[in-house]
Amino acid sequence: MKQTHHSEYLKLDTVFIKPVAQAFVSNAHLEAQWQALNYLSKPNYEAAFKEYLFFENCLKEARIEVHHFPYNEKAGIDSMYCRDAAIATNFGMILCNMGKTGRIHEPNAQKQAYLAHKIPIFGEIKAPGTLEGGDVAWLDEHTLAVGHTYRTNSEGIIQLKALLEPRGIEVIVAELPHYQGPSDVFHLMSILSPVAKDLAVVYSPLMPVKFRNQLLERGFSFVEVPHDEFESMGCNVLAISPKKMHDGRWEPQNT
Repeated sequence: MKQTHHSEYLKLDTVFIKPVAQAFVSNAHLEAQWQALNYLSKPNYEAAFKEYLFFENCLKEARIEVHHFPYNEKAGIDSMYCRDAAIATNFGMILCNMGKTGRIHEPNAQKQAYLAHKIPIFGEIKAPGTLEGGDVAWLDEHTLAVGHTYRTNSEGIIQLKALLEPRGIEVIVAELPHYQGPSDVFHLMSILSPVAKDLAVVYSPLMPVKFRNQLLERGFSFVEVPHDEFESMGCNVLAISPKKMHDGRWEPQNT
């Protein structure tokens, strides 16, 4: 199978994660941050620790090489959702500039880990541009979708295009709706997760018509997420190879 970083669904060989122990740190750490970061309630540290350990073991059982982002005193508890801070490309990592101010230090924290592993930095999104990794998804090796949201602004998208289009990458913009406003977590991956070259998990009620039609024109079929699974991030899934999660089952994963 062709090796590429331009994929959401080809065989996952190597991945960086941020374990609960390095992100949540402790109950006292959670208590100090969860309200300011707009969590609905304080996370249960013990339960989260066990769940994340199970998640990591699933990856290892699938023979995926797992690396850990270390604790960073400037990165808060949101840093567990590490996809948001950078974008993997065949040319190196693109460091994001977070739209949520409480996460502003995460990209630089990740940068140190990438450099330590000799992973090149291809580019960085700079202010006033904002862009979060949860707002991007590779549709194929030559096409990246990006959501225009409260976390990813027009200037961030302009900078992303300036990096990728000269390298032959088409960037498709999905204009996402207001939904519940600037304080809510609503990324492109809230409504889209490609899981094969012609299959995507979607939540159609909040998909822009133009973008949904573009996917259909590209030959995508959809796995529709039921309404009662949307709030629990049922649309945000990780495929470790085409159409497969652990043991061949679809298993939702928050980012």
